[in-house]
Amino acid sequence: MADRVTVIGWDGSPLPGAATAALSAATLVAGAAHHLALPEVPPNAERIRLGSIDLAARRIAGHRGSAVVLADGDPGFFGVVRTLRAREHGLEVEVVPAVSSVATAFARAGMPWDDAQIVVAHPRTLRRAVNVCRAHHKVAVLTSPGAGPAELALLLDGIHRTFVICEELGTARERVTVLTSDKAADHAWRDPNVVIVIGGGPETTPAGAWIAGRQPAYPQGIRGWALPAEAYRAAGAERMQESGEGEFPGLRAAQLARLGPRTGDLLWDIGSGSGALAVEAARFGAAVIAVDADPAACARTEAAARAFGVPVQVVRGRAPHILEQLPEPDVVRIGGGGVPVARAVIDRRPERIVTHASNRDEAEALGAALTGNGYTVECSLLQSVDLDTEVWTERERSVVFLLSAGRSDLAP
Repeated sequence: MADRVTVIGWDGSPLPGAATAALSAATLVAGAAHHLALPEVPPNAERIRLGSIDLAARRIAGHRGSAVVLADGDPGFFGVVRTLRAREHGLEVEVVPAVSSVATAFARAGMPWDDAQIVVAHPRTLRRAVNVCRAHHKVAVLTSPGAGPAELALLLDGIHRTFVICEELGTARERVTVLTSDKAADHAWRDPNVVIVIGGGPETTPAGAWIAGRQPAYPQGIRGWALPAEAYRAAGAERMQESGEGEFPGLRAAQLARLGPRTGDLLWDIGSGSGALAVEAARFGAAVIAVDADPAACARTEAAARAFGVPVQVVRGRAPHILEQLPEPDVVRIGGGGVPVARAVIDRRPERIVTHASNRDEAEALGAALTGNGYTVECSLLQSVDLDTEVWTERERSVVFLLSAGRSDLAP
């Protein structure tokens, strides 16, 4: 194993004394081509051009002498330090950090970033990164070849965002470009780059915030989930109303529990009705597309999203036909449309689906439509009794069948 491993971050500025001292003693230096060209790299040191970090880590582990790994920005922030310290390599490292590329990008833009979400986009994670850009007001995307500004823009088709694209930060070729997302796909962008994506609702981080990242709005006096219509009206969604057996809070709580919407997911809420489930899924951090054929329902959903300060894309149209135009979902709530909609959703292969039925015949038909094709179905009969606590008598009763379907190939 190498006698000493030092990881040095480089942000284009002169290297500090600790970095130059480690380099001068190095017998092996690993880094990208522009790192290995730095004049501080000893001419007689063995050089490794970084491609696979795992391969480089094995070479370093077998080296006898002092090794240095050069990386852009802060190597401990989505960088090589995690890989080098992984159990399979077991390297103990000293780190000389530099300013991270994310911090530099926001500095170039002249913007604060304590309220930003930060994601890494690879071809395999690009869709999830795009979902974060749909769901949050301010996102920094650390891109990679095949998952850069153009690809982000293409997957955000129809969603307006502002891109601040920072190319080759810290070098003589540094360039910062500000444009709308619909224009980004028309350009060729140089690697490496960082994209700041702005949009997706109002900023919600107040002065004196105590935690980094986006903070969803909590209207004064309102706490909890699966809120009744009165809570939405109190928050400013004046036209909010529950309509039918599919809207009562107990069912909504069970549906959210089975869907488990989270940051990086895209949820379809088909037949959004009051908009309550769409809004609460967005408060969990998921990107949400709410679909309804009724213009009044679309207006209620938009009003509820504004009241709670979350971005929800509202699409007016009738399922299942309108679903063909939507991006791939991770989880889906079917609030109406019956068997034809259930079959159309199954064809898009989401991880989980929930729906409900008012009677057993309808539940059996939906269950049959959802069963098979790699899905397993569960059904529960939910009963909710609302009591008047002044006299402890029954005020309202709701009974509904809850169906949930999950892809068996993803089951734990």
